[in-house]
Amino acid sequence: MPAHVAILGGGLSGLSAAFHLSRRFPNALITIIEKHNKLGGWAQSDRIEVKDERGQPCSVLLESGPRTLRPNAHSVLELIHLLGLKDSLVLTPRSAAAARKRFLYIYGTKGLTPLPSSVAALVSSPLRSLFVRAGLRDTFIASQSAGDESVHEFLSRHFGEDFALTLGSALVHGIYAADSRKLSVRAAFPTLCEAEKRGRGRVIAGSFLSSPTTTNGYDLGDMKSVMDGVSVYSFRDGLSTITNALQAHLAFKPNVRMLLGTGVSRLSMGDAVEVTMSTGERITPTHVVSALPLPQLQPLLASSSLPHLNANPSSSVKVANFVFPSSSRFHPDGFGYLIPRSKSGYQNSENPGILGTVFDSCSLAEQDRPSPAPIKVTMMLGGPYGHVDIPESTLLSHLASHVGGVRLPKLLYSRIQHHRDCIPSFTPGHLERMDELRQVLREGPWKGRLEVIGAGVGGVSVGDCVEAGRNAGVHWQ
Repeated sequence: MPAHVAILGGGLSGLSAAFHLSRRFPNALITIIEKHNKLGGWAQSDRIEVKDERGQPCSVLLESGPRTLRPNAHSVLELIHLLGLKDSLVLTPRSAAAARKRFLYIYGTKGLTPLPSSVAALVSSPLRSLFVRAGLRDTFIASQSAGDESVHEFLSRHFGEDFALTLGSALVHGIYAADSRKLSVRAAFPTLCEAEKRGRGRVIAGSFLSSPTTTNGYDLGDMKSVMDGVSVYSFRDGLSTITNALQAHLAFKPNVRMLLGTGVSRLSMGDAVEVTMSTGERITPTHVVSALPLPQLQPLLASSSLPHLNANPSSSVKVANFVFPSSSRFHPDGFGYLIPRSKSGYQNSENPGILGTVFDSCSLAEQDRPSPAPIKVTMMLGGPYGHVDIPESTLLSHLASHVGGVRLPKLLYSRIQHHRDCIPSFTPGHLERMDELRQVLREGPWKGRLEVIGAGVGGVSVGDCVEAGRNAGVHWQ
């Protein structure tokens, strides 16, 4: 039983760990150590005030990190229920355009290409032949991998090279901002591998044989019925609603203290665990949870190194938020579009480094005031393109071209933010490496008193990070 748990890092994983550990061990001291003066990690929501084309004030919510969630993450739904956040939800039903309409920008075509969302839409889709060939290949050429491989290799094996390039690379751009040829399919998309196994080498067949999900163990209240028929959701004040609510909840817990603006300079294990902070203060917790990015943990270890902390690279992403007048809808209704990798790779003249664009107003209009609210879109840049320094005028020119060569209205507001090393890229072999890391943590000098969690270990989504925090320390009792 822990008497004192130090949590290194106050992002989503660290806050989730603090929340659940403080409930599981009410008599243990929980100390959160965060080097920044603000908790929440990459989940950062900002409300700005702009004036519309008539000079009237408008309130617009901008996200610089994740912006929408899917209702299949029970760990997040549990937090919403336990923290009383249900009334602040913004729900996008499956019938909405933002749920039914998603697009690709394909090089050499004018405007956006809609992804078929039904069999009827597939019949008239310009992507019909691509999907039909992919389906036939997976159906009649059963193939099962003996080990880990890249997402591109997996999709090429099952659905063909063209499908892997067009759909696979675009999907990976939207989630991981990475190169699908370098990303582990088992770590990044385990459901594909599970479907392949169930279908005996056929992914499509295996997807129809999936086992029903269970909510056993999660305290969901009525959240299951609230999310019935919902495609994605967020909050009126953005995803920082979760991190702000966690911080407010923890601030009133008598067994929790939060040290903000305080880094960790050393983590050692001798007769006892010792954490040395940037202020010079030393604490001796009985247990430690590191929710730091894995490469940041390695330099802190004084006496014993841990394997594989520097095994994976990370993607850096620039996020460009644009706000336009409400009367100037220039893009089609839908969630947004992704851009596949060019056949010539990432060094090409066709794309300066744009991964995709989200039409935020289609799914999150309730976040903004008054109604009708200004049009907001978000472009993601960089990732496998490396560091990109693209002028705003160039971004807007590409945006106009992507949506059909329209003339964009005058901007009300814009900003570009650079997030360095924000998304870990799981290279093949990641799951085996993390198993080895956990074994060393259990059996080595730490004897199970140090847990390493976070996006670099078990998944990059909000749900993955919250789930990791929820599971921290489950064997400490």
